[in-house]
Amino acid sequence: MGMVTFVDETTSGDRGAGWGIEIAEERLALRELIRRRVFQEVAEYNARMPGVFQGLVQPRDAERVLNGYALRTPRRIDPEVQTELALKAFAGNGFLVLVGDRQVTELDEEIELVLGTEVTFLKLVALVGG
Repeated sequence: MGMVTFVDETTSGDRGAGWGIEIAEERLALRELIRRRVFQEVAEYNARMPGVFQGLVQPRDAERVLNGYALRTPRRIDPEVQTELALKAFAGNGFLVLVGDRQVTELDEEIELVLGTEVTFLKLVALVGG
């Protein structure tokens, strides 16, 4: 079993604090890695129900705020729905995934998870006036 560290970055240069998740497998498809990340962040949100969801992608019926997404009506987030939103965002170039220094471009591509693997989710930020 190894620890995989997830880090969120934006193209504007912001880098969030990394957080880890235990993964038993040595190889995992990117699709499954995204699913596990989303399930973990949704589980943490649903357990505490803070005012702001700090996840990979914006939930439905939420608005972007300074540090994440505020749900218009406080509720539990469905991890299956949130995973589908994340997979669609990846397919639509909403974010890139880097494993170490290598970009992973296909959801079914298997990633080798060696000790200390860092997975960066690079969220693409629209340029002002562009």
